[in-house]
Amino acid sequence: MNDAHVLRGLTTISFWADDLEAARSWYTRFLGVEPYFVRPLAPAPAAYVEFRIGDHQHELGIIDRSYAPPGAATTPGGSVVYWHVDDLQGTYSRLLSMGAKEYQPPTEREEGFVTAAVVDPFGNVLGVMDNPHYLDVLDAATGREMIGG
Repeated sequence: MNDAHVLRGLTTISFWADDLEAARSWYTRFLGVEPYFVRPLAPAPAAYVEFRIGDHQHELGIIDRSYAPPGAATTPGGSVVYWHVDDLQGTYSRLLSMGAKEYQPPTEREEGFVTAAVVDPFGNVLGVMDNPHYLDVLDAATGREMIGG
């Protein structure tokens, strides 16, 4: 194994929801796309939904909380995964207007790097970030010239 590439990239971020259909509807409205995959299991209408989003089609999965491992946290906390967004303040404001609660207000980390996080209506922490490094890596990977560069 090449230790330089132990973690190769995000595959799926998984969130839990007590009301999977409500979470599916909320994320469909926020993301502007329907989930590409739905795992139905009786008697519930669905046990899992998954969206592919962003430049690399990363997966955001939402799982019915009844499938959570024993002892899984039911309150926000722990790690925050940040998704790069082009308009941090606009995205953050939109999330709040859709019923998410502030977890971390927009915070400048260093020049050009700004983070914010909310708790979605289902108890999951969703981070958003303005990250120039993400754009640099994307530009290098796609051979695009930097905008304004």
